[in-house]
Amino acid sequence: MSSWRTILLRIGDKCPEYNGNSDFKEHIEICYGVLRRELEYSGDDILPFLLQCAEQMPHKIPLYGTVVGLLNLENEEFVKNIVENCQTNLQRKGKTIMMMCSKVIQPGSLVVVFETLLSSAATTVDEEKGNPSWQACADFYITCILSCLPWGGAELVEQVPEEIERVMVGVEAYLSIRRHISDIGLSFFEDDDDTERSPDEKDFLEDLWGRIQVLSSNGWKLKSVPRPHLSFEAQLVAGRSHDFGPLSCPELPDPPSTLSSITCGKQRHDAELKYPQRIRRLNIFPANKIEYEAIQEVYWYFKAVSECLAILLLRVGAHDLQPIDRFIAEEYLLDVLFFFNGWGRIIQSESLLHYLNKYDGKRKISFMQIFSSDTNKYQWELGQTKGVLLGSSLVLQVYHYFLTGHQTNWVFCRKECASYMVGLPVPFRYEYLMAETIFSQLLLLPQPPFKPMYYTLVIIDLCKALPGAFPAVVAGAVRALFEKIADLDMECRTRLILWFSHHLSNFQFIWPWEEWAYVLDLPKWAPQRVFVQEVLEREVRLSYWDKVKQSIENAPALEELLPPKGGPTFKYSTEDGKERNEQHGLSLELSSMVKGKQVAREVISWVEESVIPVHGSEVALRVVAQTLLDIGSKSFTHLITVLERYGQVIAKICNDQDKQIMLIDEVSSYWKNSAQMTALTIDRMMGYRLISNFAIVKWVLSAENIEQFHTSDRPWEILRNAVSKTYNRISDLRKEISSLKKNLASAEVVAAKTKADLEAAESKLTLVDGEPVLGENPVRLKRLKSSAERAKEEEASVRESLEAKEALLARALNENEALFLALYKNFSNVLMERLPDTSQAGTLRGLKTIQAADEMAVDLEETSTMDVDNENGRPQKSQTNGGKENIGYNVGEKEQWCLSTLGYVKAFSRQYASEIWLYIEKLDAEVLTEDVHPLFRKAVYAGLRRPINEG
Repeated sequence: MSSWRTILLRIGDKCPEYNGNSDFKEHIEICYGVLRRELEYSGDDILPFLLQCAEQMPHKIPLYGTVVGLLNLENEEFVKNIVENCQTNLQRKGKTIMMMCSKVIQPGSLVVVFETLLSSAATTVDEEKGNPSWQACADFYITCILSCLPWGGAELVEQVPEEIERVMVGVEAYLSIRRHISDIGLSFFEDDDDTERSPDEKDFLEDLWGRIQVLSSNGWKLKSVPRPHLSFEAQLVAGRSHDFGPLSCPELPDPPSTLSSITCGKQRHDAELKYPQRIRRLNIFPANKIEYEAIQEVYWYFKAVSECLAILLLRVGAHDLQPIDRFIAEEYLLDVLFFFNGWGRIIQSESLLHYLNKYDGKRKISFMQIFSSDTNKYQWELGQTKGVLLGSSLVLQVYHYFLTGHQTNWVFCRKECASYMVGLPVPFRYEYLMAETIFSQLLLLPQPPFKPMYYTLVIIDLCKALPGAFPAVVAGAVRALFEKIADLDMECRTRLILWFSHHLSNFQFIWPWEEWAYVLDLPKWAPQRVFVQEVLEREVRLSYWDKVKQSIENAPALEELLPPKGGPTFKYSTEDGKERNEQHGLSLELSSMVKGKQVAREVISWVEESVIPVHGSEVALRVVAQTLLDIGSKSFTHLITVLERYGQVIAKICNDQDKQIMLIDEVSSYWKNSAQMTALTIDRMMGYRLISNFAIVKWVLSAENIEQFHTSDRPWEILRNAVSKTYNRISDLRKEISSLKKNLASAEVVAAKTKADLEAAESKLTLVDGEPVLGENPVRLKRLKSSAERAKEEEASVRESLEAKEALLARALNENEALFLALYKNFSNVLMERLPDTSQAGTLRGLKTIQAADEMAVDLEETSTMDVDNENGRPQKSQTNGGKENIGYNVGEKEQWCLSTLGYVKAFSRQYASEIWLYIEKLDAEVLTEDVHPLFRKAVYAGLRRPINEG
């Protein structure tokens, strides 16, 4: 017989543990029988494992809920503990609770929980009693209530109809007083004026409420949530129901003492960080396509019987898909993505469990491995202590376990994620909906829940799991997004490029490029052309130039968009019979010194004594930079070695910002054929403090580079790396300070205890030769004094380290403030030079139509030109982004430059909003003044989620 763990994991699956049977009723009976026998011996392990299974496999919650109901008949205490655990972790186990509300939990106690959440939400948004800036928290409470109802609403309405009606009225009342949430700054496609949006447009909570209302009007009947407990109704009714204890909502910060747009904006930002919206729907496909997909499988069945009946089904079948079905399928998919994210999951290998138990038999290691993608550290739940970080010894042994033949567990986890996503218990096909959900998470703003690589792997596995359906759906999604690429947010566009190139690299770079060959007819700044160009450039990074060229053989003209094939461009190369000069000789001399392994000090002396006095500092910089780059060009390791050994030489020459900008110029010149190596080299030089972030900002925003803002990602990649590295340094310092504060608190406790022990020992009277003497045994006193001194020294050491780190953080924050102010000042200056007058373009839409309006005026005067254009059946210029029918792009180069730059400004503001809000007063005073262009102000405000009317 399989172990109870496997039985719990595999319930509902067609697997050997259940004799290949797919009957839910039989699965529940087998699982119940096994758990009932094991409760006496493994009850402490079964409880957390059962709840974790329900969390990680939410589509099986109905099965687990029924099993719990049956266990309630035999062991009420065990089920009572489950209910108490759910109460403690209400946020994560809401659906689990709802599936037990029939016969296990008193429905009235759940209504009390709902009313508590409702009351807290209403108080929060109240202008007088609450803090409306924290509406995100209030919305979260209401979302918790509404998202539970599809899973248990039918039972609650049956048992406590008046109370549920009261809850529904309360939700409606809350929605009437809350502020409508705008997606400005977080929508996938570029926003324009908020006033131009439809007044009927709903935010996520309003949309969910509408779906719940439709479900309620349909009698709470739906097929997307299985109800296996109905088969055991006669047994479950005999069980005792348990009360769900009272719930207390956490206290929220008080409203700011001085109400202003800045103070309220900061609190609103904090609230949205703590209570983010789980999903923002990305509507890639037409709604009717998703509805059609839900009935097409049944259509083919009926077509075999009757053509007329099949056609009738197509006409009326879409109405069978309820609005709530989309929400339920999304919830299933999001939960599976969350709990099978490649690092945090159920450990399904019992051999690993046994290995860990063998390592430390005194501590019972439970079932859950949590790997934090932020800190890259293993965390475990150990017995009663949760979230304990294990010592390095166990971590290394577990790591070794995976590396020595057990790494397939991770791959197995990915495969499990894909298999569960394609096997959800819904009565309709959902490939299109699944693709939209995954892409909505991949492109979610301000950042996806997990690293983009995870979604890449999931899509790859789904393509392999559904080879006949999902690859075509993914291709359709790419085509649909490509058609809208001109309006796609710049951050989303970058993520899409990175994902698509990586995805193609896993499928031999196969894509019908001939469909997009028309982009060559578009201007070089057209977003579709730039998208294809950047995808091909990223593909070359993941493979090699000839391979990528071979992949576009069906559209050979696209070779024009490939990056240059050549390698580095060394100014002092002696190949190809190039004419030599004195600088060539200096380069050869420096190269021989490096190959002779002369130390950096000797090279510095040579530069200062033999090069600078004769040729000047600029020539010295050029010779040193070009020569060292050439020596380190063989591989990334060679580059790191050169920078580590001779970075002091570069630092000595580049001792001010202007010289550092010249150094970046030399790197860009040497690697002009490789955007990847340019970005990597500059990033490494910044890491070794050879180049400052200010120098990088000034270089990126120089006249030469700003001309590429709308045609290449090259300067933006370098700028992103520089700002990210600066931010990461601050984040690391904050983490180190937090850790040191904990260490200091522990050290203070130890020091106080040792001091108290010493004082107690010294004050104690002891008889020596019959005479009372103050103090204990001298040997013990000496030991206590030594311990007290060591503890005091440890406390002083930790305190000193903390003070040093806090000083570094203060300096880093000042540097960060200066960096962002410089960045936004430069952005404002370059945009003011190019943005048209507000009378011409006060909105993004107006900016896009400037050239179209000019050409329309010309066309009205020269109608003959239009006649010529239409000889081939289509105009040469179009007002779309250029599909196959309309290949023109009717946005001018200057306007496109402004659109791209404004998009990146918004992206930077959004990504680093937490830091920018710290300096918002200075930003308002020095950059976002009355003279600033409204479109620039709007881009910054959108990234900060700050209403434009607060400026």
